[in-house]
Amino acid sequence: MSGKRCNRLALCAFGWQAQPLVVAFLAGWMMVLVMTLCASQAGAQSMTFTDIAGRSVKLPHPARRIVLADGHLLTALALLESDPAERVVGWAENLARFDPSTYEQYRRHFPGIADIPLVGGTTADTFSVEKALSLNPDLVVIPLWFGTSTRLETQLTAAGIAVAYVDFFNDPFRNTTASIRILGKAIGQENRAEAYVAFYESHMQRIADRLAGANAPRPKVLLHARAGGWDCCWSAGGSVGEFIEFAGGDNIAKPVVKGATGQLGLEYILSQDPDVYIAAGGADLPGRGGFAVGPGVQQATVQSALEAAAQEPTIGLLSAFAKGRAHALWLFFFHSPTNVLAAEAMAKWFHPDLFADIDPQRTLTEINEKFLAVPMEGTYWADLTPRSAAGPTR
Repeated sequence: MSGKRCNRLALCAFGWQAQPLVVAFLAGWMMVLVMTLCASQAGAQSMTFTDIAGRSVKLPHPARRIVLADGHLLTALALLESDPAERVVGWAENLARFDPSTYEQYRRHFPGIADIPLVGGTTADTFSVEKALSLNPDLVVIPLWFGTSTRLETQLTAAGIAVAYVDFFNDPFRNTTASIRILGKAIGQENRAEAYVAFYESHMQRIADRLAGANAPRPKVLLHARAGGWDCCWSAGGSVGEFIEFAGGDNIAKPVVKGATGQLGLEYILSQDPDVYIAAGGADLPGRGGFAVGPGVQQATVQSALEAAAQEPTIGLLSAFAKGRAHALWLFFFHSPTNVLAAEAMAKWFHPDLFADIDPQRTLTEINEKFLAVPMEGTYWADLTPRSAAGPTR
């Protein structure tokens, strides 16, 4: 029952009280009924849920005005709503700064995002609580990598603003589906959230089940993070490394890198001589000397970058290039609930015969058609073509 409807019924009931005594009882009864129905409506819309940090979050109704402390979270909302920016009244600049190609794809569909006020940069200490409060939000969504029980949380909750933590970065392997459910609950889109979770889990389970029944040997894998743009060679430990293990690979960084990322020495890499090499980059990294792959990038551009890597006098010495087992992958999969695509691509690279029927491109098409408000368009993974697989002269 809407608020206006409740008000009309209440006025009607009060009007009856002016009638003769014979209807006074009925008027009183109607007032009780109206107030009960209105209270029930308010109770039905209020919600309590647990965020990814284990905190209880209470909202009087689905959030209508949201501040995103991580701009990348817009892409998660795009799985749940046809207009993911409609509720966003403030956000951080990190999507536009670190993944401008994705930002531009969203801006083309929703030009208004260019006018959403900025509340911070890329870290917790740049977030302006004062600016966020001025936007009158009913919910601030904070990434887990900001840390919990911070100044932000303390000041926002003291001002009566609900705070919810989600995580697609610190531990995406474990927290992706829970975080989607949290966002779905917060905005009243539980059904959409559950539909995506079911899709995600079915695709991940297919990989797990097939590997469990195969007992296949694990190839050694190097995931070269921000390939070409940083000193050699940054790699992935932590949860990103768990995606490698999940897909049936043996992450050579695991014994060395204890955190989310860390630097491997070239001598160590050459001594390990991984069977599979994965260059992880972004669409906008070439301007910083990095590896081009991701939104808006053409297949030919990614191939050129892989060919250049194969000719490097360092990384190009790895036998993975000579064997045609060098690949490219979009780094920001590990900042996104679409990381299932990375899992499928890696499973196919590590065990091509076992996963011959799995097609990550088909999965991407399904995600674009069934879920995303803004389709992912570009080259998000690629394989080194045979003509350039020879590598430099040793």
